[in-house]
Amino acid sequence: MIAGLAPLLEAVQHNCHIADARHAREMTLCAYLLEMREFYRWEHDLPPGVPPPRQDVGRWIAEREALWETLAEDDFRPLPLADAWHDPFAAAAVNAVLLPAGLVYGAGIGRFRKPHFFLGRLGRLESHDGLTVLVCDCEYARDLTAIPAALQGGTVIVRREALRQWLWEKAEAWGVKQQPGAMARALAAHGYADDPAAALARMTDREVETLILHERGEHAAGCLLGPAWEQMIAGFTTKRAELVARAVRDNLADCLSTLPALLAAGNDASLHFWFANFDGLRRDLFPRLAAAYAKVSDGDAPLRAAVAAGASHWEQAARRLLGLDEAGIAALAGDVAAIAL
Repeated sequence: MIAGLAPLLEAVQHNCHIADARHAREMTLCAYLLEMREFYRWEHDLPPGVPPPRQDVGRWIAEREALWETLAEDDFRPLPLADAWHDPFAAAAVNAVLLPAGLVYGAGIGRFRKPHFFLGRLGRLESHDGLTVLVCDCEYARDLTAIPAALQGGTVIVRREALRQWLWEKAEAWGVKQQPGAMARALAAHGYADDPAAALARMTDREVETLILHERGEHAAGCLLGPAWEQMIAGFTTKRAELVARAVRDNLADCLSTLPALLAAGNDASLHFWFANFDGLRRDLFPRLAAAYAKVSDGDAPLRAAVAAGASHWEQAARRLLGLDEAGIAALAGDVAAIAL
């Protein structure tokens, strides 16, 4: 473990607070309150399924919002590490020091230009096919929105705690109505009805691998599209354009990597869970894939064909977006038939 870890931990969490102060309340009220509830649960080390005390959560939210009011205009702090100061976004340089000590650091710009930071314990490190994979077991510092996985350059970072929280939220939401479908099949495959905690642990182990597959697809998509894609995303000023672009690239990544691998492995549990979360604009853009899954009980040949067609189609669609201006891309949110498959 790094000697004198406390100043680093304090700096990372401080930067997390600044990021939240600037961006947390940009989400809808419902999403904000849900995220805050889960953030409270993380900070107070409450396991999934244990309801946090409502009064305490309300008081904590008021205190956190008051803290944010004092930080919104602050600059991000440099990170003190190994007798030097590091830029908080220089994740590769920071990890060069932290990884040998069993720690992992993440920093980057997420959806709608929100910065994200975290610091945690390294659980697994592996390198092959030109990518380094880092799996974080538990987290010591994080911001409000915990992203389960991200690709940073040639490094995939997966956060088990964030993934477990996300899985629990999905299972909890399904439990309200318990409707048949992809989520019901996924939970049944893990024996959720008999032992939710054990099932959640199994799902977390399994879906870590699915997240890695998706990020491998993101890397493959990045190699196909080149740096112009990231430059395009960074230049967006509207959420509509970014949502379209990310949905197209997500579909490409999953047709290049995630879905072919799940189908080849016969991984039905993860395949069902993937389709349980195939929604929103991604699904609107890809009705052929949704239709093929609806008939999967008759065989997976249509599903395999849809995935193969998608790999070509979504690369072409992404290249088309690169030739449009932001207004043209945003317009596709209301005219999905123009690029749908």
